[in-house]
Amino acid sequence: MYRLTGNGILSSIEQKWERLRILKTEIWHLKKVEPERDIIKRAAQIIKDGNLVAFPTETVYGLGANGLDSEAVKKIFEAKGRPNDNPLILHIANLKDVFYLASIVPLKAQVLMEEFWPGPLTLVFSKSKFIPEEITCGLETVAIRMPKHQVALALIREAGVPIAAPSANRSGYPSPTEADHVYNDLHGLIDVILDAGPTGLGLESTVLDISGEVPTILRPGGVTIEQLIPLIGHVEYDAGLHHSSEAPKAPGMKYTHYSPRAAVILLDGEPEQVASKLKDMVEDYTLKGSKVGLLLTNEIYQKVKDISTTYMINIGNRQDLPKIAQSIYKELRNCDLAGVDIILTETYHEEGLGTAIMNRLLKSAGYKVISC
Repeated sequence: MYRLTGNGILSSIEQKWERLRILKTEIWHLKKVEPERDIIKRAAQIIKDGNLVAFPTETVYGLGANGLDSEAVKKIFEAKGRPNDNPLILHIANLKDVFYLASIVPLKAQVLMEEFWPGPLTLVFSKSKFIPEEITCGLETVAIRMPKHQVALALIREAGVPIAAPSANRSGYPSPTEADHVYNDLHGLIDVILDAGPTGLGLESTVLDISGEVPTILRPGGVTIEQLIPLIGHVEYDAGLHHSSEAPKAPGMKYTHYSPRAAVILLDGEPEQVASKLKDMVEDYTLKGSKVGLLLTNEIYQKVKDISTTYMINIGNRQDLPKIAQSIYKELRNCDLAGVDIILTETYHEEGLGTAIMNRLLKSAGYKVISC
């Protein structure tokens, strides 16, 4: 567990968080397939009682509460330190629930639900009257998805309510892909963590606004635009992906997200140029007393693997985007565990899953990119 800043002293924000930790957070271990019924029932009762349970999905771990209980939903914002104008996603286990939670379910949405649910696609609908204000943060729309993970589905079914669940991390930090990540961030702030091992995809779901005339991607994720267009025709990316908006339409659109404690810098260019620039930057930062971490694809790792740095990891071949996506959040957290001050990594082509990877990296870096 990491709790100290680089100089070993808890920051004022960390000290405030430590004072909030009053619960004894338990970790309950489950199988991914056919999860233990008794554990699911106990976890579902916690949800019914208006409290918080962290659980795995195929994307990242989520922090769940009864999505129809305003007071329970408020606990999510408190535990995460989440801005109260950042809307949540409702997770369901039955397609029929959409027609209760949304006021209008367009035909295109039904086509996508049939194709991608359960799976990493969140659809944004015009909301029904049953949705608490705390879920939508003042918007007239609601985000809904059906996760593709047996533990998540079993928990939702047993609870008997839609479960509101953002990622189970402190707001702004890298999302958790393992139960230990959740514990590091939220122990003492939530009741239970359901541990079914690492998540599969490693990045959050695609968020697609289907409530207007033109389907619009609010957050790229596990379902790509290339997969959507053949089914429903023209799809756009929301301009807010690159600019702050007054009212975020989806998680991750306005605030700093996915950021480790260390500063992140992206290097853009051909492998030879990126490798050369990396060597120069590592030398320069090291001379200044900074500890450097490198998250590199195999193509660049092989060119710089002999340099001396605090932390260096080969996250796979550039062509293997699923493996890279699965590794990013974990390795950003590992850099914090290693105590680095600066993280240097590379850019990716923004097509297919690469679009989601770049979205997360750009936000973690505050859009700081160096051309090589």
